[in-house]
Amino acid sequence: MVILFDQFNMPEDVFEIVFATEQQVIVARMLVEEMKRIGGEMGKTEMSMFATALHEGTTITMSAEPTLPVKALPTKKEVKLSYNKRQFYDRILTPMKTMGLIDYDLYKKTYKVSDKFSKNMMKIGLMWSQERARPPRDLQFKKK
Repeated sequence: MVILFDQFNMPEDVFEIVFATEQQVIVARMLVEEMKRIGGEMGKTEMSMFATALHEGTTITMSAEPTLPVKALPTKKEVKLSYNKRQFYDRILTPMKTMGLIDYDLYKKTYKVSDKFSKNMMKIGLMWSQERARPPRDLQFKKK
């Protein structure tokens, strides 16, 4: 998966950087929140039940950020959400596994929230620092 971002307009939420659509952001956030709620780990059965609940449609309550003065209380709004089960696995869970946001244990058959994503981002930053420090290579351009 390729992550493209604008350093001058960086969103505050990591999910908005990783996922392309607002619906994907909501579903990914719901998944991580559900995993954190039950101890950071979820079995295959629980994951399937989560995906089925999304497929059948659910109503979620979201807090809307106040646009008025800071003292205004955030308002709650109910949003109906339905997400295809196959698309959940293809567009949400699989990319989260490949990027290291979620780890899958083959032996225990469980998914858990992982820190591999942040470690990989640090590794990429280190690779870029090393590339900048490297002397220029002698490249020859040939005319056709």
